[in-house]
Amino acid sequence: MRILGLHWLDVLILLFYCVVILWIGRWTARRTKDQGDFFLAGRRLGKFYQFFLNFGSSTNVEQAAAVSREIYRQGVGGMWIQYLVLFLTPFYWFTTAFLRRTRLVTMGDLFTERFRSRFLGGAFALFTLLMAFVGGGVGYLVVGKTFAALTPKPPSAFTVQERRQVELYDEYQRLKARLGPGLEAREEERFLELDSRFKRGELKSRISYTNPVVVYLVFAAIVAAYTMMGGFFAAAVTDVVQGFLIVVFSVMLIPLGLSQVGGFAGLHDKLPAHMFNLFGSGALSEYAWYTIAAMALANLVSIIASAPMMQTAGSARDEMTARIGMLSGMFFKRFLMIFWALAGLLAAGLFGGAVHDPDLIWGALAGRLLFPGAIGLMLAGIMAAGMSSLGATSVSYAALFIRNLYQPFVPGKSERHYLAVGRGVIAAKLFGGVATAVFFGNLLELFKYFISLPAVFGAAIWLGFLWRRLTKAAVIIQVVVCFTLYALIPNLFQSLDWARTNEAFLLETRPRTVLAAVPATGEDVAAGLAERAGQEIRKPFRVAPAAVFYDQVARRDPSDPASPKIGLGRFNAEVWVLSWTGVDFRGFTKAQLQAVRFLIDALFPFVLLILLSGVTRRLPRADVDRFFAKLHTPVGRTPEEDARDVAESLRRPDRFEKEKLRPGSSWEFMKPRRRDVLGFGVSWLLVGVILLLLWLMVTIR
Repeated sequence: MRILGLHWLDVLILLFYCVVILWIGRWTARRTKDQGDFFLAGRRLGKFYQFFLNFGSSTNVEQAAAVSREIYRQGVGGMWIQYLVLFLTPFYWFTTAFLRRTRLVTMGDLFTERFRSRFLGGAFALFTLLMAFVGGGVGYLVVGKTFAALTPKPPSAFTVQERRQVELYDEYQRLKARLGPGLEAREEERFLELDSRFKRGELKSRISYTNPVVVYLVFAAIVAAYTMMGGFFAAAVTDVVQGFLIVVFSVMLIPLGLSQVGGFAGLHDKLPAHMFNLFGSGALSEYAWYTIAAMALANLVSIIASAPMMQTAGSARDEMTARIGMLSGMFFKRFLMIFWALAGLLAAGLFGGAVHDPDLIWGALAGRLLFPGAIGLMLAGIMAAGMSSLGATSVSYAALFIRNLYQPFVPGKSERHYLAVGRGVIAAKLFGGVATAVFFGNLLELFKYFISLPAVFGAAIWLGFLWRRLTKAAVIIQVVVCFTLYALIPNLFQSLDWARTNEAFLLETRPRTVLAAVPATGEDVAAGLAERAGQEIRKPFRVAPAAVFYDQVARRDPSDPASPKIGLGRFNAEVWVLSWTGVDFRGFTKAQLQAVRFLIDALFPFVLLILLSGVTRRLPRADVDRFFAKLHTPVGRTPEEDARDVAESLRRPDRFEKEKLRPGSSWEFMKPRRRDVLGFGVSWLLVGVILLLLWLMVTIR
């Protein structure tokens, strides 16, 4: 018996998983009595829960899908859309200590205390909540698309329109495969028409029974139920169960996929050599080494502004527990990402270009490789990966709303009242994400958008921890300017017809043909291009023009060669502003355009903050001394010991002055302690180990 394309055993496994998660929510609700319990799990989580909490809350199902989809599109180099965080992981050793030592509840509290500004605390909360609504849909997208890939309609059940969409996609793939050797004029025109239709989402390789909106709503309802009952402690406990399921869904496809493709040797025979290039090339990949470096820098600036980091660090029993829990959870995630990358390569080897939407890759692989029961376990793992992050982040966003937006205007209410409002915010955030999932259809659009956007506040947090001279006015002005450049203009220009049709904004790079190393096929041997199949030869690849200011440029009417072009996706205001200096971007590659955008995102806020702080009023010294006295005081092993240490630091705010690299200066760089050198050094050693494992994955045959 099958239910909407799924075997009854798979449905039973999914139902059992949902019942267990809801039971955990009900059980943890008994231990949730006040805001400290609900938002920070009472600051009592040990290393075990901290490991699973950090691993689960940072491991989103959309990340696995994003890694696999980008590798499916352009090779291993595409994994850096997510894997660039590998180079940021060692810095968590310090950021986790900073956040735990603030002894605050939310990141909004940090702005309120550091800059003595409720306005900035509320602005951060409002900004983060808006981002949460926009970005909350990515987990739903992956779950919905995976369900869609695992519940395909047979061709006999297609409507006339659905059959036409599939036929046009097949034609598009046949023409695309012949771009290198060249197309006749008539075929070239037909390809351009189909390419425009593909960019607009009008072509499909498969049709599904699944209604994604129903999947989104059920998924949101389950997460809302257990987090509204048990708060952050429920998120931590469910992350233990979900952590094991994440491991299952990450690795179970690999042995089955390798057996079908002929092992690593067969994978290398099926795919061109450039697909195994770790850092891509500037011509064939969007992720050359300099692009990865720029994206990593932008992410380093942004990552500290992630609101849930305050909750995960703050819920730990003490500082070392927070540090070890954060690093161990994060590095375990980086290890699992190697399996996500391999899944993308296996999909490219098994499907070629037969899947119209790369976001469907994970579900398409599961449908091809798994059997009844295993498919249900896979779907449970995917749901677990989505729920583990949604649960923890939803509680964090509720805390932001209560403490930085609601409580300042509605003070003096009971704990029960604030908890009830917090639960309402959780529900609103989760179901608001459903609207995002319906509006956006592409995971990559959201990922590239969110890599840099938190830098609006991230730069101020970094400098706030490291530089006494930073002023409130400088932060306010910088936030307004960067929000306009990174969020307001990109969203405004992609929605206004005059901007989408403006000839100056429809600039594209020049098309080019490059030679790339590929294994020879039987046809290549017959044509005299190689002596044997599998021999490495160089073949031409056509690199299509890339949009400079928009994500894509396509015809308004794909069937009309004379139809005017329009811009699609995000408007890259950073590149547009730089073009005012006279830079000609038509000769750039896609990788270079990406690097320019992310470098501006990373560096421009710091330039503004430093310049503006030099001409605006300083904060009162007593307020700054109080903040840094707490920041430099390690968290005690017990609440009583910690309270005594903080009181001593507040009594003597110059207590740690001699431990600074430059005593008496405004810069708060401290002399490294032994535990910091060891923690940071071991973290970089683990980065090297993971890079070695990644290199082995792409070179083994």
